[in-house]
Amino acid sequence: MHKPGDVILGGLFEVHYTSVFPELTFTSEPNEHICQGFDPPGFRHAMTMAFAIEEINKSPNLLPNVTLGYSLYDNCATLVIGFSAALSLASGQEEQFLPWEKCSGGPPVLGIIGDSFSTFSIATSDVIGLFRLPIVSYFATCSCLSDRQRFPSFFRTIPSDTFQVHAMIQILKRFGWMWAGLLVSDDDYGLHVAQSFQSELTKSGLGCLAYSEILPWGENPSELQRIVEGMKKSTARVVIVFAHQINMIQLMEEVVKQNVTGLQWMASEAWASAAVLQTPRLMPYLGGTLGIAIRRGEILGLRDFLLSTQPGNNSNNENTMIKQFWEHTFQCRFAPPPVDWLEAGGALCSGEEDLESVQTEFLDVSNLRPEYNIYKAVYALAYALDDMLHCQPGSGPFSGHSCGCLQKLEAWQLMYYLEKVNFTIPFGDQVSFDENGDALPIYDIMNWLWLPDGEIQVLNVGVVKKTASGDEELILNEDKIFWNFKNNQPPRSVCSETCNPGTRMARKKGQPVCCFDCVPCSEGKISNKTNSVECFSCPEDFWSSPKRDHCILKTTEYLSYHEPLGVCLTTASLLGTCICTVVLGIFTYHRSTPVVRANNSELSFLILVSLKLCFMCSLLFIGRPRLWTCQLRHAAFGISFVLCVSCILVKTMVVLAVFKASKPGGDIHLKWFGAIQQRGTVFALTCIQAAICTVWIVTASPVPHKNTQYHNDKIVYECVVGSTIGFAVLLGYIGLLAIISFLLAFLGRNLPDNFNEAKLITFSMLIFCAVWVAFVPAYINSPGKYADAVEVFAILASSFGLLMALFGPKCYVILLRPERNTKKAIMGRGAFMIYSSFLFSESSFLSSSCKLLRKFYLNGLHKPGDVTLGGLFEVHYSSVFPEQTFTSAPHQPSCQGFDTLGFRHAMTMAFAVEEINKNSSLLPNVTLGYSLYDNCATLSIGFSAALSMASGQKEQFLIQENCSGTPPVVGIIGDPFSTFSIAASNVLGLYKLPMVSYFATCSCLSDRQRFPSFFRTIPSDAFQVRAMIQILKHFGWTWAGLLVSDDDYGLHVSRSFQTDLTRSGGGCLAYTEILPWGDNPREYKRIADVMTKSTARVVIVFAHQMHMIQLMEQVVKQNLTGLQWIASEAWTLLEGLQISAFTPFLGGTIGIAVRRGEIPGLRDFLLRIHPEQHNNNISENSMVKLFWEHTFQCKFSPPPAGWVEDAGAQCTGQEDLNSVNTDLLNVSELRPEYNIYKAVYALAHALNDMLSCVPGQGPFSGNRCASLQTLELWQLMYYLEKVNFTTPFGDQVTFDENGDALPIYDVMNWIRQPDGRIKVQSVGEVRRSTSKEEELTIDEVKIFWNFESKKPPRSVCSDSCPPGTHMVRKKGEPLCCFYCIPCSEGKVSNETDSLECFSCPKDFWSNPQRDHCVPKKTEFLSYQEPLGICLTVTSLVGTSICAVVLGIFTYHRGTPIVRANNSELSFLLLVSLKLCFLCSLLFIGRPRLWTCQLRHAAFGISFVLCVSCILVRTMVVLAVFKASKPGGGANLKWFGAVQQRGTVFALTCIQVAICTAWIVTASPAPHKNTQYHNDKIVYECVVGSIIGFSALLGYISILAILSFVLAFLARNLPDNFNEAKLITFSMLIFCAVWVAFVPAYINSPGKYADAVEVFAILASSFGLLVALFGPKCYIILLRPERNTKKAIMGHRTTKC
Repeated sequence: MHKPGDVILGGLFEVHYTSVFPELTFTSEPNEHICQGFDPPGFRHAMTMAFAIEEINKSPNLLPNVTLGYSLYDNCATLVIGFSAALSLASGQEEQFLPWEKCSGGPPVLGIIGDSFSTFSIATSDVIGLFRLPIVSYFATCSCLSDRQRFPSFFRTIPSDTFQVHAMIQILKRFGWMWAGLLVSDDDYGLHVAQSFQSELTKSGLGCLAYSEILPWGENPSELQRIVEGMKKSTARVVIVFAHQINMIQLMEEVVKQNVTGLQWMASEAWASAAVLQTPRLMPYLGGTLGIAIRRGEILGLRDFLLSTQPGNNSNNENTMIKQFWEHTFQCRFAPPPVDWLEAGGALCSGEEDLESVQTEFLDVSNLRPEYNIYKAVYALAYALDDMLHCQPGSGPFSGHSCGCLQKLEAWQLMYYLEKVNFTIPFGDQVSFDENGDALPIYDIMNWLWLPDGEIQVLNVGVVKKTASGDEELILNEDKIFWNFKNNQPPRSVCSETCNPGTRMARKKGQPVCCFDCVPCSEGKISNKTNSVECFSCPEDFWSSPKRDHCILKTTEYLSYHEPLGVCLTTASLLGTCICTVVLGIFTYHRSTPVVRANNSELSFLILVSLKLCFMCSLLFIGRPRLWTCQLRHAAFGISFVLCVSCILVKTMVVLAVFKASKPGGDIHLKWFGAIQQRGTVFALTCIQAAICTVWIVTASPVPHKNTQYHNDKIVYECVVGSTIGFAVLLGYIGLLAIISFLLAFLGRNLPDNFNEAKLITFSMLIFCAVWVAFVPAYINSPGKYADAVEVFAILASSFGLLMALFGPKCYVILLRPERNTKKAIMGRGAFMIYSSFLFSESSFLSSSCKLLRKFYLNGLHKPGDVTLGGLFEVHYSSVFPEQTFTSAPHQPSCQGFDTLGFRHAMTMAFAVEEINKNSSLLPNVTLGYSLYDNCATLSIGFSAALSMASGQKEQFLIQENCSGTPPVVGIIGDPFSTFSIAASNVLGLYKLPMVSYFATCSCLSDRQRFPSFFRTIPSDAFQVRAMIQILKHFGWTWAGLLVSDDDYGLHVSRSFQTDLTRSGGGCLAYTEILPWGDNPREYKRIADVMTKSTARVVIVFAHQMHMIQLMEQVVKQNLTGLQWIASEAWTLLEGLQISAFTPFLGGTIGIAVRRGEIPGLRDFLLRIHPEQHNNNISENSMVKLFWEHTFQCKFSPPPAGWVEDAGAQCTGQEDLNSVNTDLLNVSELRPEYNIYKAVYALAHALNDMLSCVPGQGPFSGNRCASLQTLELWQLMYYLEKVNFTTPFGDQVTFDENGDALPIYDVMNWIRQPDGRIKVQSVGEVRRSTSKEEELTIDEVKIFWNFESKKPPRSVCSDSCPPGTHMVRKKGEPLCCFYCIPCSEGKVSNETDSLECFSCPKDFWSNPQRDHCVPKKTEFLSYQEPLGICLTVTSLVGTSICAVVLGIFTYHRGTPIVRANNSELSFLLLVSLKLCFLCSLLFIGRPRLWTCQLRHAAFGISFVLCVSCILVRTMVVLAVFKASKPGGGANLKWFGAVQQRGTVFALTCIQVAICTAWIVTASPAPHKNTQYHNDKIVYECVVGSIIGFSALLGYISILAILSFVLAFLARNLPDNFNEAKLITFSMLIFCAVWVAFVPAYINSPGKYADAVEVFAILASSFGLLVALFGPKCYIILLRPERNTKKAIMGHRTTKC
């Protein structure tokens, strides 16, 4: 759509949203693309520009006397169409020229509004920017367009994608969407966004991408079907789309077909307001969409202008846009209509149809967003032009203070004013551009509301903008948002649900970091944050809470005053103290009575005081241990008890002394036992204990200790004794005194009754010893506070025993029987008591005027010929950009850094052309020429060279009715850079000019639709990337740095490398840095700093010579050694890097190299190079002279200023190349050169095949052949696609359907030689196998490693986690960075780099290394352990003794002592004791069901049998005694032999009944107990029924107590009935043992409970055996004379 004017503005708009690509067979001239799918909003955009221009033309203040015109084109959403339109705007469409000597006038267009697509804008700006023609885009958002060096004439009125990406991430964060899919368009807009989005999302740590897909251009239903199927299968409920309307329309067709609902769509600004998508058919799927929208504006009068749109009667094919709109809107066709249109019922358009009568979104001006940007863009150009036209002559900004004018306007002059434009539009917004040509970053947040009546409304629900501080600020009104879900709530979109506090994230191997399992923290570890990466161990005194979400103070356990046990013991202690006080009071009050005064009342008072101290010292064991209580408790206890026992000892000694003094001559003994001596003895004995305590406390003092060995979740406060020896000596000393006291009292037990206190002392010492003997195993086997409780219990029990035994009888007499408190009565009685968890474009070679838009001055080398081939080579590796002020014509960048290898590449092409010209069989009668240019490793220079070759450099044209002849070049060899090749191919592809690159590897260049004329003789990067990953895997390098060049080569490789590396699971990138173009030492220094700080020892570099040289300068400066470099094919063989300065750093480099070839005769050709060969045009043939000056370090005349003065040499041209050492002559490693050689021959063979065509048999329409005079470039393309030949070296050359070559590379290694030089040697190869996989072959023996170890380095972020540990990812770092956390107890990992530890099975536990499960240790009272052996031996000894005694009794069964008091019961008693000893063996060994059932039953029955026998014996004794009295004979009839047996049988049957009921109802059973120890299985027998067990023990106790009471009553019967005394002692021992057994058994865990029970059984059995049968055996064996009836009847029986 066009309108003439004084000044023309161009416009590019998407009026159709798709196109159909013609089939490219090259047998006929390729057809134009066919546009499809009319887009009313796109047409509205174009009409908005037309409106703005109309409005400006009507304005009297803006551009008065100047009429603006426009040329608007439809890009059909297709790059080739949009680019063709841009070239048409820049060069004009006129084909006829007038022969002006000097051309003048303004350019065809002054500026271009558009393009809406980023890729199109990049391609267009790459070309248009060379001529400084302003482009102002309203919709291209790619952040790459802010690069002012590459795009100096690009402006935009829309924010860049960088800001949009941040805004999207803010929305994801707001709603907690951590799991999303990303769909991007297959263009620079989409690809740059994808890279930026992934990078920013990873940096933020706010989420992951479930999938990232590229939406194809054009019709590709199979790919769309695959993408939608992936969306359907994914668990991600959020889909983010950075694409265009055409992409979305095609995508939604497939979404509807597959009925993919339940997704939350997030729209980029490209389609957030697209009305074409807001249809009832799509709203079930797109309803609720959240989108980023361009800021809305209002344009007054626009709707009226749109309503005035009329097709008119203009049939000009250049003004078709309005007619297409009219046909689309009214569904009609203008005459002449298409074939069969009328027959099919179609209507004819009259042009008089009423727009207001139809509903069209064209007229919807309620939501002007892109239109508002277009409006601002047009006004920006208008204001810039207005400012320029207001310039005052002589005061202008240009050279000589000149001003610009329309008659001789240069586009760069308008650029000066456009950069400074600043105005306010009628809507109130200020318009200006920053230094990058960007606008203010602000977006609206939109929501697609689906109303109940089916109407669609797009609401503004928020805004995202950049604040003054530079941060993104998101403001959302969530109440206004419509959610397209049943619950009208935002969806949940996470790969894994949030891990709550108390759990940790365990990443799922091979999946993104957002996919994890929530593993509960182990005991003792907690996580108090959501999604914690690891669980942290609690501090020493803390333990995890049950939910593992916080640490709580460990339960402190000690014998407390607040717990029942502590209260009971405290009460008992105080009770004992009170009793002592009361007794002391009683004794004080009655101090003068005989009972008090008897046997030194002073010692009695001292004993009471010491007992009071004993009771009180037990309080030191209760309460939280302190240093002073730990030191004092044992000392106080020891001293108090020694004081008490020493008093008792002295009292006993006095008793014996007095007895002896009562005999004749015994008075002498009393002098040693006076009051002073008694006090002295007590004091001396107590001082010894005090000394022991002092030495103990001074040398190894008891201290408070926090013990966590008993329970992980508890702190057991206890006092460690410090010195076991000290504690043992203290106890031993008390024990020694107690034993002496007991022995002495025992010896004096039978003294005359008036000295009977010895009996009380005997009872008290017996209780004391029994308690402390039982205390030892109970104390050893009691953990924590229970040990203290046992000790307190022992103190209290022994203290009460002493108190009751010594003072009970006396108080009884004093208080209740005062009549016996006389000297006379005392002479006769005594008593006792006891208790215990991140393009390019083209140009036309014709102009709207008769001069070139711009002439480029380039380094080149030319040779004329019938046909010319072009070439692009990197002869310089750097350039310097001039400052862009636009106050004068911009200068070209200047080239720097001559590259000898690049020059050799150019000369290889020259050699190949010369060789072909000499070949009589190839292209006979045709002479090839060449035009070779230096791209100086700079896009603008390389692109200028490509345009120069495509359009030619001639400025004069002849008037011809029809232009004909051979194109300036028929093909171009190059460019070596991917970005340069992409940009050049975008332009040259429009004219089907073949490009054959020898070094451009970007995989994107395989796209045949976008690059139809591109070929290459080098494999693509997709193959190289996979080869690199194979090398990393081979050497186990999982942690590497990636450096890429800032161009398409590097950026595509970066994206591909990261994606493939992640998919392979072969490692992570420590850093990814982009190496800048040009001189930028600050950035290179920053990159080198990053490399220095990184732990990655491997550096992968995809870059060019220029980048590597600048990088290595910084590496050398920082002395950055110790790195393993991996080189891409771009620099693997660069000799410019193989210099001594770089050798220490780059030695050992492993690189991918282009396959090597040989070119015979090349070196001789190179030796013949001479500057005189190319001296016909110095400016156009400068390349050889530049080489000559570089090689010989001289300058041709005229030399630069100051050169001669500085002693610089002048070049004569006679210098000899053989006399210098130059890389030019090194033809041993021809790799890029070989590719160049093949590329030249490919074009030559294609041209030869074309010229060999037989007329009438050609492949083109009408079977025509092509000729040089009428050659169309697309005709040569036909032959180039089918070329197939073999080089002299033997390699076949052919191209596949994508123009690619066979993928194979050599693997090279840089060997550092002793002289410091570098030798590059092949150490392997990587090729594509028949299975399409990369096959790597490396000879490691040949590799040189630049490390002291001469071995490959280790490069990992974290060392592999060995078995026994698991990986915990370091938050915010790559997946390869992790901690190796040891598995918790009970968990194992048996693989390297395990993600989690697994719990062992129930009966297994982790080994110490935590790498496998081992069976838990089984613990039970075993026959193989010392304790079990001791108990077994003791049991067997007891059994044997019983057997011996039984034998003795059987042998002496006829003697009186055996027969006395029913010998049958004695034998039965011995058998029952034997069973008691034997039943203890049932407690030893691994518990079985039968042993568990039998052990207690056997024990209970055996003891009842034993005790019942004793009971019957006691009863018989009493009965006989009563029968001896007058009238007592009647009692004996109840105690005959039958009655005794019956009684024993009946009592035993009761116990049998109890055991039977217990076993039947709740049988004891073996049990695996893991509560005591996590790593042990304690095998034990659970009693089944506590009641049953209690009944069994209780029944025994009843019988035992009854026996004891009866025997106690009969202790003082006449001596001939003295067996009652033996029974009393035996029952006293029995009761003491079993009373001590109860607390010891309860507090003893596992096998120790069995040991305590066995100990009690054996102790009580031995007590009974010795007490009852010891004296009798003594008489039978040692005193047979007393084994007579007479002796028994007449003498006292001695008991032991």
